[in-house]
Amino acid sequence: MESNIVFNKDFDSNSVYVMKVYDAEVSKVWDYFTKSELLDQWWAPKPWKCETVNQDFKEEGEWFYAMVGPEGEKHYAKVKYGKIMEHRSFDGIDVFCDENGNVNESFPEAKWLLGFTGVDEGTKVTVNIHFESSEAMKQLIEMGFEEGFKMGLNQLEEILKG
Repeated sequence: MESNIVFNKDFDSNSVYVMKVYDAEVSKVWDYFTKSELLDQWWAPKPWKCETVNQDFKEEGEWFYAMVGPEGEKHYAKVKYGKIMEHRSFDGIDVFCDENGNVNESFPEAKWLLGFTGVDEGTKVTVNIHFESSEAMKQLIEMGFEEGFKMGLNQLEEILKG
């Protein structure tokens, strides 16, 4: 059974709050959010897939990846990691970019904060995403972010059950 996903949009504070509980240990869920070979298994909503170009999961490190569509089209993005507290939380700045990693200024950047908490049911993952403006937030939402991110989170749940 899929656990529910909380997905709250707050246009007053230009932020999105997402929460999901996984029936797995914190260290295992953490790995699926921080190791490229595991992220690639679930990060993109099917039929898309995620392909990591490179990843250096450390403070000031970067994850550079492509979302690859069913026709082979690629959309690139990268995350610059900020503070990392092992098995507890990490944050980063997420941007769209080209295949060389050059930031695409026509898309907004977003600041992500991910938290991992052990609970009776397993691991509670919380994601707080902050935008520079409500327009920037609306732009991402209109691109199908909510549906796509929920699909990815549910794909991770299926993998963790496997």
